[in-house]
This record gives sequence, structure tokens and C-alpha cells, in this order.
Amino acid sequence: MLRIAIVNDLRLAVEALRRSVLSTPGYEIAWVAVNGLEAVEKCAVDPPDLILMDLIMPVMDGVRATDLIMKRTPCAVLVVTATVAGNAGLVFEAMGCGALDAVATPVFGEGGRLEGAAELLRKIATIAKLLGRDEPLSSVRPDRPAGESPGRLCGMVAIGTSTGGPRALAAILQELPAGLAAAVAIVQHVDLQFVYGLVDWLAGQSTLPVKLAEEAERPEPGRVYIAGTNDHLVLGPDQAFHYTAEPRDYPFRPSVDAFFGSLASGWPQPGVAVLLTGMGRDGARGLLNLRRSGWRTLVQDEATSVVYGMPRAAVEIGAAAEVLPLGRIAGRIVASL
Repeated sequence: MLRIAIVNDLRLAVEALRRSVLSTPGYEIAWVAVNGLEAVEKCAVDPPDLILMDLIMPVMDGVRATDLIMKRTPCAVLVVTATVAGNAGLVFEAMGCGALDAVATPVFGEGGRLEGAAELLRKIATIAKLLGRDEPLSSVRPDRPAGESPGRLCGMVAIGTSTGGPRALAAILQELPAGLAAAVAIVQHVDLQFVYGLVDWLAGQSTLPVKLAEEAERPEPGRVYIAGTNDHLVLGPDQAFHYTAEPRDYPFRPSVDAFFGSLASGWPQPGVAVLLTGMGRDGARGLLNLRRSGWRTLVQDEATSVVYGMPRAAVEIGAAAEVLPLGRIAGRIVASL
């Protein structure tokens, strides 16, 4: 049984969320809070499996509540708000504090029909998979034919992250020097509808230009590329970015393991790979493959991680050459190139 808490100050929103959750066998309502402070207090006494967290509320907003909950009684948080697109900054702040994803609040339409519940339930199901079982850890080789000779290759910095990732990524990108002699490719667990906002937000934090990784695009030094679809980003034998639907059963799309695995098999020279804060195990096996291929592998430490899941998994299987606090990772990247 997945116990789900609702944090929202609007009665109709609470009812829409309650009805959505209870429409699915195996889900139950743990409790309801009408503001962030009440949620923090209730979570301390009765932590649920998942919190559906609104952003804008009286007394304490959803960003502050997420931050306190993840520090005191960590659990999965899904931002559910009526104004996702209009509050992209707050969404990424909440994700930086530990929220896994965001979705629009279902609403009652004509005749009392519930609209928007399907997308909410899809995201809850994805999180339920993450909480209930480990992601597959097999390395992935992209099924792509070799292209023309790639010519001169640049260095590569590959970064994977999930829960708490936007804030960690911003901290690293702020410290990387302009003119970095390597491309930076990032896989952040984030839904397609938010990736454009993430690119814009990170661009405002970075000394390097930030863009979406495009199909068949070859990475260039001094640029930051963000995985940009709900398929998996991979690096093909032609040393260009590609997107693939396989493997289809990974809980998160895009997958860090898929990208790291493709680098281990398709990028001809070792670079630097980094695994940051995140829930679950995605990226651990891929990082191990990269370490075995001669890459420098860095993992964020527990003290500075919002959730020490993905980094811990990497450490446990021997994938990390170094475990570092967030503030030292950018410097170590530069020193390793």
C-alpha cells in the first residue's frame, strides 16, 4: 500500500487530489495538511511514502516545507500545483530542495468530471516503482550504426543526478571556468515539460552556455548539454548525441545509467563522470562501467546530498574513485581534465 499525503490549502484541490489517489487500488490517503508548516509537523509524526505538495500556501510555502521535510524526515515529494508553467522558478527551487517532479493539479470540469488525473497518476506510478524496487542496472549500448569519422574529439564531463539535482548542478556550473576544454553533458531526472525551464534556469547560473542536447549533435568543448526528451540520451558510435526509447522499463526517463553506459562503449577517450544527489540507484552501474574504462569518477558525499541514494549505490559497488562534498566537485573536474 502506498501512503500518500496531500498538502494544499484549497478545498477543491484537496478533493480533486483525494479522488484521483483513491481511484487507484493500492493507494491510500495518509493525511491532509493545509499549509507547509502543518505538513512538516505531520510528517515528523507520521511520514508518508509520498507527499503531493502545493507550492503557494499561507503560513509556509511548498519550497520551504520541502526543504525542511527533506532535512528532517525525508520522503518522496511530488509538487502538485495549478500554476506549474507560471512558477517554473519555484518548481526548480523545490526540486533543488528534494522534490522529485512536478505536475498540474487535477481540476473538476463540466459535469463534475475530473480532468488532469491521468498525468498525476502516471507520475505517482513512476515514483511508486522507484520506491518499490531498484532500477535495472544493466549497461546500455545504443543500437546505432557508426557514422562518419567524428574528427577532433573534445574532453567529456558527464553528470547524472535526480532529487536535489538542480541546486547541485547550479553550484557546479557556477564554478566551472569559461572556455572549459571539455563538453559537459547532464542527465537530470526531469519531465519533458520542465526541461526548457531547467535549461533557462541553469543558463542563468552558469559561466558556460547551456542548451538542450539535440539529436545527431556532436558535443563541443565549453558548452553544457542537457538531456531534453522523455527518451534516454545516449552517445552513439558516431560520437554524437542520440535519443532512444530503450530500455522502456526504467522508472526514470532519461536514465543516467543509459547515458553512462553509452559513454563506456562509445566514447573513445576517458573523461570525468559525476554522480550527484538522487533517490534510487540510477547511474551506479553506469559509473562503474566508466571507472573500469579509465574515467575519473566522482560522487557527491552524504553530508551535502539532499538524498544520498544514487551516490551511496555507486560507493557500495566500488564505482566512485572519489567521494567529495559538493563545493569541491567543480575544482576536481577541472583538475582531472
